[in-house]
Amino acid sequence: MQREITVPFHDGFTWARLTEPAEPTGRAPLFVLHGGPGMAHDYVKNLDALAEMTGRTVVHYDQIGCGRSSHHPDAPVEQWVPQFFVDEFHHLRGALGFDEYHVLGQSWGGMLGAEIAVRRPAGLQGLMICNSPASMQLWLEGAARLRSELPAENREALDRHEADGTLDHPDYVEATRVFYERHVCRITPMPQDFVDSEAQMLADPTVYHTMNGPNEFHVVGTGRDWSIIDRLPQIAVPTLVVAGEYDEATPETWAPFVERIAGARSHVFAGASHCTHLEMPDVFRGVIAGFLAPLP
Repeated sequence: MQREITVPFHDGFTWARLTEPAEPTGRAPLFVLHGGPGMAHDYVKNLDALAEMTGRTVVHYDQIGCGRSSHHPDAPVEQWVPQFFVDEFHHLRGALGFDEYHVLGQSWGGMLGAEIAVRRPAGLQGLMICNSPASMQLWLEGAARLRSELPAENREALDRHEADGTLDHPDYVEATRVFYERHVCRITPMPQDFVDSEAQMLADPTVYHTMNGPNEFHVVGTGRDWSIIDRLPQIAVPTLVVAGEYDEATPETWAPFVERIAGARSHVFAGASHCTHLEMPDVFRGVIAGFLAPLP
Protein backbone atom coordinates (compact mmCIF):
# COMPACT_ATOMS: atom_id res chain seq x y z
CA MET A 1 0.00 0.00 0.00
CA GLN A 2 1.23 3.49 -0.81
CA ARG A 3 0.26 6.87 0.52
CA GLU A 4 1.53 10.36 -0.20
CA ILE A 5 1.93 13.29 2.16
CA THR A 6 3.37 16.79 2.20
CA VAL A 7 5.04 18.26 5.27
CA PRO A 8 5.68 21.99 5.70
CA PHE A 9 9.38 22.84 5.89
CA HIS A 10 11.24 26.13 5.92
CA ASP A 11 9.20 28.40 3.60
CA GLY A 12 7.88 25.51 1.52
CA PHE A 13 7.05 21.82 1.84
CA THR A 14 8.50 18.34 1.40
CA TRP A 15 6.58 15.69 -0.56
CA ALA A 16 6.91 12.04 0.46
CA ARG A 17 5.54 8.64 -0.51
CA LEU A 18 5.33 5.77 1.98
CA THR A 19 5.22 2.19 0.70
CA GLU A 20 3.99 -0.19 3.36
CA PRO A 21 4.30 -4.00 3.22
CA ALA A 22 1.22 -6.19 3.15
CA GLU A 23 2.44 -7.88 6.34
CA PRO A 24 4.32 -5.31 8.44
CA THR A 25 6.94 -6.66 10.81
CA GLY A 26 7.21 -3.57 12.99
CA ARG A 27 10.88 -3.21 12.11
CA ALA A 28 12.47 0.20 11.54
CA PRO A 29 11.54 1.87 8.22
CA LEU A 30 13.94 2.59 5.39
CA PHE A 31 14.37 6.15 4.11
CA VAL A 32 15.64 6.42 0.52
CA LEU A 33 17.61 9.59 -0.25
CA HIS A 34 17.86 10.51 -3.93
CA GLY A 35 20.85 12.03 -5.66
CA GLY A 36 21.61 15.08 -7.71
CA PRO A 37 21.39 17.17 -5.63
CA GLY A 38 18.02 18.00 -7.13
CA MET A 39 17.32 14.85 -9.19
CA ALA A 40 14.09 13.89 -7.36
CA HIS A 41 13.13 10.38 -6.31
CA ASP A 42 11.79 8.99 -9.61
CA TYR A 43 14.97 7.21 -10.65
CA VAL A 44 15.22 5.38 -7.29
CA LYS A 45 11.52 4.63 -6.88
CA ASN A 46 11.99 0.96 -7.80
CA LEU A 47 13.47 0.51 -4.33
CA ASP A 48 9.89 0.54 -3.04
CA ALA A 49 9.98 -3.22 -3.72
CA LEU A 50 12.12 -3.48 -0.57
CA ALA A 51 8.95 -3.00 1.46
CA GLU A 52 7.67 -6.48 0.63
CA MET A 53 11.16 -7.98 0.63
CA THR A 54 11.98 -6.75 4.14
CA GLY A 55 8.63 -6.19 5.84
CA ARG A 56 9.60 -2.55 6.42
CA THR A 57 7.97 0.70 5.39
CA VAL A 58 9.99 2.39 2.63
CA VAL A 59 9.94 6.19 2.52
CA HIS A 60 10.79 8.08 -0.66
CA TYR A 61 10.75 11.86 -0.72
CA ASP A 62 11.76 14.69 -3.01
CA GLN A 63 14.22 16.97 -1.30
CA ILE A 64 12.96 20.52 -1.22
CA GLY A 65 13.75 22.45 -4.38
CA CYS A 66 12.93 19.63 -6.79
CA GLY A 67 10.34 17.12 -7.93
CA ARG A 68 6.99 17.24 -6.16
CA SER A 69 8.30 19.29 -3.25
CA SER A 70 8.24 23.07 -3.33
CA HIS A 71 10.64 24.81 -5.68
CA HIS A 72 12.63 27.89 -4.72
CA PRO A 73 14.50 29.25 -7.74
CA ASP A 74 15.02 32.60 -6.04
CA ALA A 75 16.39 31.22 -2.76
CA PRO A 76 19.82 32.53 -1.77
CA VAL A 77 22.74 30.35 -2.73
CA GLU A 78 23.60 30.03 0.97
CA GLN A 79 20.43 27.99 1.55
CA TRP A 80 21.62 25.02 -0.49
CA VAL A 81 24.07 23.40 1.93
CA PRO A 82 24.14 19.89 3.48
CA GLN A 83 22.87 21.09 6.86
CA PHE A 84 19.67 22.37 5.21
CA PHE A 85 18.96 18.90 3.84
CA VAL A 86 19.90 17.18 7.10
CA ASP A 87 17.37 19.42 8.85
CA GLU A 88 14.75 18.63 6.21
CA PHE A 89 15.28 14.90 6.67
CA HIS A 90 14.79 15.02 10.43
CA HIS A 91 11.80 17.33 10.11
CA LEU A 92 10.12 14.85 7.78
CA ARG A 93 11.10 11.87 9.91
CA GLY A 94 9.71 13.54 13.02
CA ALA A 95 6.47 14.42 11.25
CA LEU A 96 6.08 10.75 10.28
CA GLY A 97 6.69 9.69 13.87
CA PHE A 98 9.61 7.36 13.12
CA ASP A 99 12.00 7.32 16.08
CA GLU A 100 14.10 4.41 14.76
CA TYR A 101 15.04 4.18 11.08
CA HIS A 102 17.54 3.19 8.41
CA VAL A 103 18.95 5.44 5.69
CA LEU A 104 19.86 4.44 2.13
CA GLY A 105 21.35 7.18 -0.02
CA GLN A 106 22.27 7.00 -3.71
CA SER A 107 25.00 9.28 -5.10
CA TRP A 108 24.43 12.71 -3.45
CA GLY A 109 21.92 10.86 -1.29
CA GLY A 110 24.76 8.75 0.11
CA MET A 111 26.74 11.90 0.85
CA LEU A 112 23.67 13.26 2.65
CA GLY A 113 23.22 9.96 4.48
CA ALA A 114 26.80 10.21 5.72
CA GLU A 115 26.17 13.80 6.81
CA ILE A 116 23.19 12.56 8.82
CA ALA A 117 25.14 9.67 10.35
CA VAL A 118 28.24 11.60 11.46
CA ARG A 119 25.97 13.64 13.72
CA ARG A 120 25.06 10.40 15.55
CA PRO A 121 21.32 11.04 15.67
CA ALA A 122 19.30 8.98 18.10
CA GLY A 123 17.37 6.21 16.37
CA LEU A 124 19.58 5.64 13.31
CA GLN A 125 19.94 1.86 13.00
CA GLY A 126 21.79 1.36 9.71
CA LEU A 127 23.34 3.25 6.81
CA MET A 128 23.63 2.24 3.15
CA ILE A 129 25.91 4.44 1.02
CA CYS A 130 25.36 3.68 -2.65
CA ASN A 131 27.53 4.96 -5.52
CA SER A 132 28.79 7.93 -3.50
CA PRO A 133 32.09 9.75 -2.99
CA ALA A 134 33.56 10.71 0.37
CA SER A 135 34.84 13.98 -1.09
CA MET A 136 34.28 15.98 -4.25
CA GLN A 137 38.02 16.27 -4.82
CA LEU A 138 38.20 12.47 -5.06
CA TRP A 139 35.14 12.54 -7.34
CA LEU A 140 36.81 15.05 -9.66
CA GLU A 141 40.01 13.03 -9.77
CA GLY A 142 38.03 9.93 -10.64
CA ALA A 143 36.06 11.79 -13.29
CA ALA A 144 39.28 13.08 -14.83
CA ARG A 145 40.59 9.54 -15.16
CA LEU A 146 37.35 8.30 -16.72
CA ARG A 147 37.32 11.25 -19.11
CA SER A 148 40.84 10.40 -20.19
CA GLU A 149 39.55 7.00 -21.33
CA LEU A 150 36.87 8.47 -23.63
CA PRO A 151 37.42 8.54 -27.41
CA ALA A 152 39.67 11.42 -28.43
CA GLU A 153 36.91 13.39 -30.19
CA ASN A 154 34.77 13.28 -27.04
CA ARG A 155 37.63 14.36 -24.78
CA GLU A 156 38.44 17.25 -27.06
CA ALA A 157 34.79 18.35 -27.24
CA LEU A 158 34.50 18.36 -23.44
CA ASP A 159 37.70 20.35 -22.95
CA ARG A 160 37.00 22.83 -25.74
CA HIS A 161 33.41 23.66 -24.85
CA GLU A 162 34.04 23.83 -21.10
CA ALA A 163 36.81 26.33 -21.82
CA ASP A 164 34.54 28.32 -24.14
CA GLY A 165 31.44 28.06 -21.95
CA THR A 166 29.44 26.54 -24.82
CA LEU A 167 28.02 23.60 -22.91
CA ASP A 168 24.91 23.44 -25.08
CA HIS A 169 26.92 22.73 -28.24
CA PRO A 170 25.86 19.44 -29.90
CA ASP A 171 29.40 18.05 -29.69
CA TYR A 172 29.50 18.67 -25.93
CA VAL A 173 26.05 17.15 -25.47
CA GLU A 174 27.14 14.08 -27.45
CA ALA A 175 30.33 13.67 -25.43
CA THR A 176 28.31 13.92 -22.23
CA ARG A 177 25.99 11.20 -23.51
CA VAL A 178 28.94 8.91 -24.17
CA PHE A 179 30.24 9.43 -20.63
CA TYR A 180 26.79 8.81 -19.13
CA GLU A 181 26.31 5.59 -21.11
CA ARG A 182 29.63 4.30 -19.84
CA HIS A 183 29.55 5.41 -16.23
CA VAL A 184 26.09 6.65 -15.15
CA CYS A 185 23.64 4.10 -16.57
CA ARG A 186 24.69 1.41 -19.02
CA ILE A 187 21.15 0.74 -20.24
CA THR A 188 20.26 2.28 -23.61
CA PRO A 189 17.96 3.96 -24.02
CA MET A 190 17.99 5.35 -20.49
CA PRO A 191 15.24 3.87 -18.28
CA GLN A 192 12.12 6.02 -18.06
CA ASP A 193 12.55 6.52 -14.31
CA PHE A 194 15.95 8.14 -14.95
CA VAL A 195 14.55 10.20 -17.83
CA ASP A 196 11.77 11.46 -15.55
CA SER A 197 14.21 12.56 -12.82
CA GLU A 198 16.49 14.25 -15.33
CA ALA A 199 13.59 16.04 -17.05
CA GLN A 200 12.32 17.60 -13.83
CA MET A 201 15.87 18.65 -12.93
CA LEU A 202 16.34 20.33 -16.32
CA ALA A 203 12.98 22.10 -15.89
CA ASP A 204 14.28 23.66 -12.66
CA PRO A 205 18.03 23.10 -12.27
CA THR A 206 18.40 25.50 -9.34
CA VAL A 207 19.67 23.00 -6.78
CA TYR A 208 21.71 20.85 -9.16
CA HIS A 209 23.44 23.75 -10.88
CA THR A 210 24.03 25.63 -7.62
CA MET A 211 25.54 22.76 -5.65
CA ASN A 212 27.01 20.61 -8.44
CA GLY A 213 27.27 22.23 -11.85
CA PRO A 214 26.10 21.49 -15.40
CA ASN A 215 26.73 17.73 -15.36
CA GLU A 216 28.20 14.82 -13.44
CA PHE A 217 31.85 15.45 -14.27
CA HIS A 218 32.14 19.25 -14.56
CA VAL A 219 31.59 20.15 -10.91
CA VAL A 220 31.84 23.91 -10.38
CA GLY A 221 29.06 24.46 -7.81
CA THR A 222 29.13 25.29 -4.12
CA GLY A 223 29.71 21.62 -3.26
CA ARG A 224 33.04 21.62 -5.11
CA ASP A 225 35.08 21.53 -1.87
CA TRP A 226 32.83 19.18 0.12
CA SER A 227 34.48 16.40 2.10
CA ILE A 228 33.39 14.17 4.94
CA ILE A 229 36.56 12.06 5.17
CA ASP A 230 37.85 13.44 8.46
CA ARG A 231 34.45 13.03 10.14
CA LEU A 232 33.76 9.43 9.08
CA PRO A 233 35.05 7.81 12.31
CA GLN A 234 32.08 9.44 14.06
CA ILE A 235 29.67 7.06 12.28
CA ALA A 236 28.71 4.37 14.75
CA VAL A 237 26.02 2.27 13.03
CA PRO A 238 26.24 -0.77 10.72
CA THR A 239 27.24 0.57 7.30
CA LEU A 240 27.18 -0.93 3.82
CA VAL A 241 28.98 0.77 0.93
CA VAL A 242 28.14 -0.32 -2.63
CA ALA A 243 29.22 0.73 -6.12
CA GLY A 244 29.32 -0.52 -9.68
CA GLU A 245 32.36 -1.84 -11.51
CA TYR A 246 32.16 1.00 -14.07
CA ASP A 247 30.74 3.56 -11.64
CA GLU A 248 31.60 7.23 -11.99
CA ALA A 249 32.04 6.88 -8.23
CA THR A 250 35.38 5.13 -8.72
CA PRO A 251 36.87 2.90 -5.98
CA GLU A 252 39.15 5.69 -4.81
CA THR A 253 36.16 7.95 -4.14
CA TRP A 254 34.36 5.58 -1.78
CA ALA A 255 37.34 3.82 -0.19
CA PRO A 256 37.42 6.28 2.77
CA PHE A 257 33.94 5.12 3.84
CA VAL A 258 35.20 1.56 4.16
CA GLU A 259 38.53 2.52 5.69
CA ARG A 260 37.27 5.00 8.29
CA ILE A 261 33.84 3.72 9.38
CA ALA A 262 34.28 0.97 11.94
CA GLY A 263 32.99 -2.36 10.65
CA ALA A 264 31.83 -0.97 7.29
CA ARG A 265 31.25 -3.56 4.57
CA SER A 266 31.49 -3.04 0.82
CA HIS A 267 30.08 -4.68 -2.30
CA VAL A 268 30.96 -4.01 -5.94
CA PHE A 269 28.45 -5.02 -8.63
CA ALA A 270 30.26 -6.50 -11.61
CA GLY A 271 29.19 -5.02 -14.95
CA ALA A 272 27.24 -2.15 -13.41
CA SER A 273 27.83 1.59 -13.20
CA HIS A 274 26.41 4.49 -11.18
CA CYS A 275 22.73 3.54 -11.36
CA THR A 276 23.27 -0.05 -10.28
CA HIS A 277 19.72 -0.25 -8.93
CA LEU A 278 18.37 0.39 -12.46
CA GLU A 279 20.82 -1.84 -14.28
CA MET A 280 20.37 -4.89 -12.05
CA PRO A 281 17.43 -4.13 -9.75
CA ASP A 282 16.84 -7.61 -8.38
CA VAL A 283 20.47 -8.22 -7.51
CA PHE A 284 20.84 -4.74 -6.01
CA ARG A 285 17.73 -5.08 -3.86
CA GLY A 286 18.85 -8.53 -2.77
CA VAL A 287 22.12 -7.16 -1.41
CA ILE A 288 20.32 -4.36 0.43
CA ALA A 289 17.71 -6.75 1.85
CA GLY A 290 20.48 -9.09 3.00
CA PHE A 291 22.23 -6.26 4.84
CA LEU A 292 18.99 -5.20 6.53
CA ALA A 293 17.92 -8.74 7.48
CA PRO A 294 19.66 -8.98 10.87
CA LEU A 295 19.02 -5.37 11.83
CA PRO A 296 16.11 -4.06 13.91
